[in-house]
Amino acid sequence: MTKKEAISAVHAQFANDLTKKQVGELFDALFNAASDALKTEGRLGYPGFGTLTVKAVAARTGRNPQTGAAIQIPASKRVNFKLAPELKAKLN
Repeated sequence: MTKKEAISAVHAQFANDLTKKQVGELFDALFNAASDALKTEGRLGYPGFGTLTVKAVAARTGRNPQTGAAIQIPASKRVNFKLAPELKAKLN
């Protein structure tokens, strides 16, 4: 589902109360708040959906696939997602 499709789906439920532009602004605000929460707290949970957590990835040595030369990959952070049991049940 694309952002445009998600906005249209939510707008269909709230067409009497919100315009598509307002729904789009709501999505932007929601994802900005989620990004901020992950950055400051390292965790974002939504009951019935799942939990996003920030994990540190250590620096490591990798290989350039074209030349096979060793390269150093710097340490970074990534986001993990753990499904809530309710969502997992829906998917299976």
